[in-house]
This record gives sequence, C-alpha cells and structure tokens, in this order.
Amino acid sequence: MSEAGGAAQQTLAWFAGELRHLRRSCGAPSLNTLVTISTSQGQPLARSTISDKLNARSLPDWSFVLAFVTACLAHADRAGVRLPAELTEMRHWDARHWRLLRIADDARTEDRLRAAAQTQLGHRCGGVALTSRPEPPAPGPSPTRQRAGVLDGVTPRQLPTAVPHLVGRRTALAELDDLLAHRHRSPGTTTICLISGTAGVGKTSLAVSWAHQVAHRFPDGQLYVNLRGFDATGPTASPAEVLREFLEALGVPAQRVPAGQDARSGLFRSVLTGRRVLVLLDNAGDADQVRPLLPGSPECLVVVTGRGHLPGLVTIEGASPLLLDPLSRRDAHELLSRRLGTDRLDNEPEAATRIVDAAAGLPLALAIVAGRAAVQPGLGLGRLADELTGSAGLDRFSHGDAVTDVRTVFSWSYQNLDATSARAFRLLGLHPGPDVSVPALASLVGVPVAEAGRTLVILAGANLVSEHRPQRYVLHDLLHAYAAELVAGHEPAQERRQALGRLIDFYLHTGYAADLLLYDQRDPISPAPARTGTATTVLTDRAAAWRWLTSEHRVLLGVIGLATDAGFDTPAWQLAWAVNTYLDRLGAWQEQLVVQERALRAASRVADRDGQARAHRNRAVACLRLGDHRQAQVHLRRSLRLYTDLGDAIGGARAHLNLGILAERLGRYAQALQHAQQALDLFAAAENTNGRANALNNIG
Repeated sequence: MSEAGGAAQQTLAWFAGELRHLRRSCGAPSLNTLVTISTSQGQPLARSTISDKLNARSLPDWSFVLAFVTACLAHADRAGVRLPAELTEMRHWDARHWRLLRIADDARTEDRLRAAAQTQLGHRCGGVALTSRPEPPAPGPSPTRQRAGVLDGVTPRQLPTAVPHLVGRRTALAELDDLLAHRHRSPGTTTICLISGTAGVGKTSLAVSWAHQVAHRFPDGQLYVNLRGFDATGPTASPAEVLREFLEALGVPAQRVPAGQDARSGLFRSVLTGRRVLVLLDNAGDADQVRPLLPGSPECLVVVTGRGHLPGLVTIEGASPLLLDPLSRRDAHELLSRRLGTDRLDNEPEAATRIVDAAAGLPLALAIVAGRAAVQPGLGLGRLADELTGSAGLDRFSHGDAVTDVRTVFSWSYQNLDATSARAFRLLGLHPGPDVSVPALASLVGVPVAEAGRTLVILAGANLVSEHRPQRYVLHDLLHAYAAELVAGHEPAQERRQALGRLIDFYLHTGYAADLLLYDQRDPISPAPARTGTATTVLTDRAAAWRWLTSEHRVLLGVIGLATDAGFDTPAWQLAWAVNTYLDRLGAWQEQLVVQERALRAASRVADRDGQARAHRNRAVACLRLGDHRQAQVHLRRSLRLYTDLGDAIGGARAHLNLGILAERLGRYAQALQHAQQALDLFAAAENTNGRANALNNIG
C-alpha cells in the first residue's frame, strides 16, 4: 500500500474512532437505539450501516455523519448527559469530515476509497463534477456557513416591519443596549431578554424596533416567530414546527430536517454555533414553548416577549427580565401628537388630555383612537373624548379587528387563567380601586388570605394586575373596565351582592377597629357581624391603625361611594363615621365633607336617625374647619334636634359643644358659654366623665 493510501486508511480509522468516542460520551446507546432515534428524526440509519461506519469498513458520507451525530445528541439530551461543547458543534464534525475526504482523495492507489471520496466531495460542493481537488469552504465572518446542508448565501431577515411611532421607552431601550453590550461570552451560553407586560402595552413594538436598530450586529440573520401564546387568531405555535421553519430559513433542506422536536432543537443549536443571529420569540405563552428554540451560542442573542413573567426562564435559563409599564402621560401625549399632528392637539388641549387619560397609557388603545381620528379628520377631539369617557365601556376601543381590539386582546390573557384566578379577576371589577390588598381580595372572593395571595401572584404573573407596592395590587383603568364587563356577564346578581357585602364588611370592621385605636373616647356604633368569608386584619396599636388608614385612604373613599350607590346604606354611614377622625386629623376636610354628605344620604334612605344625627354633626365639623359657618350651624341644629328626639343626651351634649365653638368663632361669647353649660349638664346627667371635662374646658 502506498504512503498516501496508508494515510487514508489511518484517517478513516481515526474518523471512525471519533464517531465511537461520541457514542460512548453520550451514554453508549445501543445500535438498535440509534436506529430507533434516527428513524424518529426522519433520517433512518440501518444497524448494519452504523456498524460498518463505526468499524471503518467504508467511507461515511455526510448524510450519515449528520444523522448519526444528531441521533447521539438526541440520546444525550434524553439521558441528561452533558457533552463537551466541541462534540455538539456541527462545525467540529464538518471540519473532520472535510479532512477525511481530502486525505482519501489523495490516496491514488486506493481506487475504491478515492472514488468514494470523489463522489462525496462532488455532493458536498453542490453536485459539480470535480476536475481538481476541492478545498473546504473558505473561512469568513461566519465559520459555520456551510454545514449540515446549509446553503451558501442564505441569510434570514425575518423581522416584521417596525412601528413608525415608538415613543418613550428610553429606559427600556437603554437596558436592551446594555444587555447587548455585556452579553454572555461563555461557551454554550446565550443571552436572553424577556420583555413582559400587560396586553396592549407595546412589548412587540419595542422588541421589533430595537431588533431593527441592532440588526447590523447580527450579520448572519434575524429570526422571528409569533408563538401565539396569547392569540385568538390561531393555535399556539408548536416548537417543533417553529424549529422546522427556522432550520429551513437557515438553509437546511427540508429532507434533512429531523422529525422529532429534540433532534430539531439539537440541529438548530448546531447550525447556529458560531453564527451571529438574533432570535425574536414574540408572544410566548410559557417557558416550555421557548426552551427548544434557544441557541447554545454566545454569539447569538434571544429576545422573548410575553404577558407572563415566565419565572422558569429567568431562574433556569438566566433570562434578564424587562417589565414594560404603560406609557407616562407625557409619552402618551407625544404618541398621540405624532399620529395626529401637533396642531390638532394644540387646538383642543383639554380634549387631548382626556383621550390620553382614557387610554390608560396603553399604546394599543392610543393607536386605536388615533386611527379613528385620522380616518375621520372632521371628528373633533372633544367629541371623541366625550365618547371615550362615556358609558360605552370597552366598545369605545373596538376597532373591528381582533388583533387590535382591546377587549379581544385582554381576553387572550383572561382565557389562560385557571378557574379560581379567573373568578378573582372578574370580581376585581367590583372593587372601586385604585388598588387592592390581599385581605381585601380574600374578602371579595370569600377565600382565605393565603389563597388570595397566591391568586394575586398568578394574576400578576399574567400581567393582569401589578404589584405597585408590597402586597398592594393595581389594575389599570381599561383592565378594570374589562373585569367589570366580565363580572356583570358571568356572576349572578346575588353572587355579586354577596361579594360586595364581604368587601364592605372588611373595610367597615377594620376601619372601625382603626378608629377606636386613634380615638377610644368616641361614642360607639354597632356594626352588624361581618359576613362569612370576610377576612380580618388585626391592628395592634395606634401606629398600625394610622398606617392602615393611610394605605387604604383612597380605597376607603371609593368604598363609601360604592356602598352608598349599591344600597348598603347602614354600612355606608357607619364606614363614613369610622374614617371621620382620620380625615379630620389629616386635614382632609373637603373629603370629609363629601363623605359625610354620602353618609347622610344613606342614613336618610333607611330612616336611621342616629346615623343622620352623626352625619349632620360630622359634616358640620368639616364646614367649621373650612370656614363655612352658616352651613355648620344648619347641620349642628339638625343634629341637635335628632339627638333630642332620640333622647341621646351624650350626642346632644356633643352638638352643644360644637355649637359653642361656632358661637365663639363668630364672637358670640355669651351664646358660646350657654352652649358649653348645656353640654356640661347633659354630660353630667349621663355620667360621662370625659364629656364633662371637655365641657368644663370650654367654659374655662
């Protein structure tokens, strides 16, 4: 045998040894196992063929190498075996196969081996007849351009068209730029950014716009797919099908794409090894949908968008989360201005502000409104704003297109919830806002606090609520409107009323406990026992009471209005009474005035004279603080008359004390002294020591 022929045989033995080494490293699958795996991948290998090539009896062609290596990698994945990085890279096998073919082609005396090498070289060079010894692909910007059947010159540019009006998002864009600048460099790793946020907040617009800005950094291509994780236009995208499309886009012939998902995923990682490719996985439903689509190359970068937080992707794959909030009012105004022109907004600034507020900072909602205004240039912004702030609900943001209809877009998130979380979300449509605590939701739904906490975590994970402060969650206005539509359409009237009753009971009983801690000398009231299912919040001291009242301040005002409007009249005036001390000490006298007006209306409807007397007196105090002496006198006189009719000496005495303070403010000192004396007599008759002390203090 010639020296060249001996070298060819040695190289063939060496290459067969490399294949055997791969087989051992991936867990030493049997030949029958490799036959089964390769068949499932659509690249069937005969047992005798595998044995022949592993024992260096004949020259393996590239299709065998591809099928054998892919089958071994799939077995390693299934067995949980971590292989050395070079064994998983097709360029590793590509280079060795080219070396084998070149040396075999030099073997002039080994006609059989040389003929086989000539044939395979022809196949690998595109079927061109060989008249001279070929060279392997020249190195270039992407060293793996030609591997696994990948065609030269195929560079996928799949990014959708970017929106022309991306505004704001400066912080988010800076975070993405920083991630690109400091992406992972370790072998086998890939930098992943997860952009999450509620429906319509502009996740896809941000991702696509940024991807276009940095596309030049990824000269080997940009891959894009809508995974339809939250989409009513079609079924959720199968990772296996996406991999097929990606592989074909990268130039892998259809007949060489394996049948199984694991094999396709392994081939996808192999093809992308050493290539600089940006992968944009849009609208992901969960982490399992994303994982098979991740490259294993530090030269690549993956951007994932989804409504969920996908914590598994952050925890296991190390994705960097980027939570997208609704636009600020300034940025929302800028978006509307870019769509409609500054002149149109400048001509109706107040209407423009109302439109921005109605859209709740959602770019989708703003785009729908702007689109309508653009196609109807004669439609004044004032009229449009009136429609948006009217009673039409989400109909005002309907566009006739499922993809751009706010209600439909929200429904994709809602329909992915489990039954318990879906009911909780619906019932949140009854809550007046602006935010909700865990015990409040527990009361609304009628479940233990721990279960309510878990439910809110699920809703936050779906970006249907956001935890804007620890243990306090908020829905933006359009999602609240959507929840309100759902609860009206899905929950029976009796169920809705029971839920409202539990919610009001929670705030009444906790508010009353807080009030007694602030001022334990107040005349008591007697709320009815809380409904079954109402949560409790234990307040241990005055500081805790003040913190609770402060955190629930705006909610309490809303609940009083809700209770009044819904006909929970006795709890309404009692809750108004319970928050009066807090509002008075806070100096929120205008709010105190409004609250007591509602209390008076509620108490009057049920002819509750005690409630009316208290509301009149508390409203008079607010008038007195605000300097409205005439109204203060009117309400105090009515309060005194009611207390007298009720035979309530202590209530009457307190009304006299307030009348005395009013008389003193008006410079009527004799009258002030007379009222203080009458108060003293009534307190003494009732044996109320603290009241007597107050009256004596006023007398001087």
